Amino acid sequence: MYNSCYTCRRRRIECQMAQPPCTKCKKAGIECFQKRPLRWVQGAEFRGKAKKRASGNASSVGSVAELDSGTTSTTLVSTGINGGTQAPRGYLSTRPTEFDAGVSNPVPSIPSNPGDPSSSSLNRASQYYLYYYSKCICKLFIMHDSNRNPLRNLIPASLNQPVLLNSILALSARHMENAGQSFQARVTTSPNALWFKYKAIQGLSQALNDASLCRQDTTVASAFLLIFLDLLESGSDKWDVHLEGIKRLIAEVQPPSLAGTQQDLSQTVQGLRDFISRQIYLIDTLGATFTRPRLLSDSTSLQQSWIRLQQSVDQSYLGCPEYLLDVLRSFSVYRDILASPEPIDEIVFHSYIQQASSVLESTKEFDCYAWASSLPQSHLQDIQKLYTLAQSYKIGSLIYGRRVFDALVANNTTSQDDLVRELIGIIDALKTDEALFKCILWPMFVAGLEAQEQTQRDFVIGCLDKFWFETKCVNVVNAGNILRKFWKQDCQTSWIFNIGQLERDWLLI
Repeated sequence: MYNSCYTCRRRRIECQMAQPPCTKCKKAGIECFQKRPLRWVQGAEFRGKAKKRASGNASSVGSVAELDSGTTSTTLVSTGINGGTQAPRGYLSTRPTEFDAGVSNPVPSIPSNPGDPSSSSLNRASQYYLYYYSKCICKLFIMHDSNRNPLRNLIPASLNQPVLLNSILALSARHMENAGQSFQARVTTSPNALWFKYKAIQGLSQALNDASLCRQDTTVASAFLLIFLDLLESGSDKWDVHLEGIKRLIAEVQPPSLAGTQQDLSQTVQGLRDFISRQIYLIDTLGATFTRPRLLSDSTSLQQSWIRLQQSVDQSYLGCPEYLLDVLRSFSVYRDILASPEPIDEIVFHSYIQQASSVLESTKEFDCYAWASSLPQSHLQDIQKLYTLAQSYKIGSLIYGRRVFDALVANNTTSQDDLVRELIGIIDALKTDEALFKCILWPMFVAGLEAQEQTQRDFVIGCLDKFWFETKCVNVVNAGNILRKFWKQDCQTSWIFNIGQLERDWLLI
């Protein structure tokens, strides 16, 4: 008898099967199978019959993909007749476990399981992916999962919005595919995830050409989810394109109409709009630090309409204090000025140095504990954890700011060793908190860029491996590959300029 579950053996990780579900499957949010699950195909009892039937209907089948990620097994058939919009259909052999039984449905029309009547209009495959999104994806891209999770509250609207639905299904399909692969292996994708992504982008393109649809919140939400999809796929594909499009759309969307709309859904729409605006500001800020200078457009209008990011931990993606976001934006502006080929007046340039020095000093004085204590709904036992989270972004901001300031004054000799050691200690302290650990890829990558000692570099790679285990986002795999290449080049002092030139522009958050 095996002393490890089938799921862990399939994923090639160590498992001590004390009791089902095992600890590692429970932490990863996937179903723990003790034995290999049965595999079923719709309309056929035997593989030979399935093959015969598939070949006999070749004219009506767009693609056939077998999904077996170690969490569930199914054969999904995608129909794509003359560019039709029907999503993959199929029969799923198992019902998912309750990944997060502590979070009940905040809106009655959110499916509680794959067979929920509210999603009866969907095929079985889509119902399962929607359920998987509710239980696994929604808590992945939020600091603290709760009934107020804006991502989960998208589900009712998606049941009547094909573009939004396909974006959600693409996220689920891709995450399920990633779950069966290791940090060291080459991460591949399945036709199912590609199909849903194709339908989402196709529908989004059509919506953008429609004067009415392009101003709907659901259209903005669909594009917003595609940024998260890029994190699952690579972190360097089209995230900047989606980001730029969303920034333009946000200025055009109309206020939600309450006439004839359920109160819960109207509140969801407004909450979603606020959430997306705050998170786009965050992604735009952190994304600019690891891209080529001036890649992203100016977002002054977004900044002017921006409300406080940290209203509560269950309404925030990463938890970086809003003050530090403003600091990082300032340093990125100074970096872009340095990278510009246009000449700068000496007096003006001197004023930039003074301003950068002032921002650097104010960053040092930022009180992380006061910030953590000021957050709504912060329990006393959580303040210390939130303080530590804020410290990781503060130290990361200081490291980034020092490199920019050194470039302004043409000084490449400033040592960051003390800050790097402090940041690594903070990251180590956050490793035991799953909810907050998944929020610190950005400071983790900054620590890796500045790490001089081999033990520090090994620690960072180990943390990236753990981050992959917790999130299954391929951008963290690429973060490890970038650091290995970067360490060979030995050019730590100039990474603020050339990190965006290592093959692509990266979103490492």
